[in-house]
Amino acid sequence: MATQHAHVPPSSTAQMSPHAAPTIRLQQQMHYPNHAPHQQQQLHYQQIQKQQLAQFWAQQTQEMEEVNDSKTHQLPLARIKKIMKSDEDVKMIATEAPVLFSKACEMFILELTLRSWIHTEENKRRTLQRNDIAGAITRGDIFDFLVDIVPRDELKEEDLGVPWSGVPADGVQYGGMYYPPMPGQPIHPMRAPAVLAPEQQQQPQQQLY
Repeated sequence: MATQHAHVPPSSTAQMSPHAAPTIRLQQQMHYPNHAPHQQQQLHYQQIQKQQLAQFWAQQTQEMEEVNDSKTHQLPLARIKKIMKSDEDVKMIATEAPVLFSKACEMFILELTLRSWIHTEENKRRTLQRNDIAGAITRGDIFDFLVDIVPRDELKEEDLGVPWSGVPADGVQYGGMYYPPMPGQPIHPMRAPAVLAPEQQQQPQQQLY
């Protein structure tokens, strides 16, 4: 008697050949590109920025607590006083007011430079450019008042990348000067500018102007 062979329809649960699985995975990757490496890089740079900002403000706080000489300034007090007196309501300015503004401007420049440098490193460049400053401004609400000075169209399309949610809106303490090295990249620490030479230091100001 002839042996009958039952026809077994193909099943999706049937065991596939060992060579078929890699082919299917490759096809899936082709149709659904994996964005995980780019997102991981974004998260890595966010962590770097948080560390830098935390250390930066810790250093600034320590320096302010140790300052006992208000005669050394990074920015010219005469220029600061002139800007302050552009307000017609301001009649007299105490000595410590321009000094405080000088330090505040210095910290503002340092922090914005630090945030901009992260954008520079992210785009694999060694020179900080205007679009890096624009990128630092648009990645958080803290610098919203500068959007009209450095508009978004200054950013190149490839520099926009994935928005950095949570920086700085998540309430992370700002500060930090240390830059952890990326693989194959040197460390580029950013430090506060050195004290000016004696001939560049401002002369003591009068009590009232």
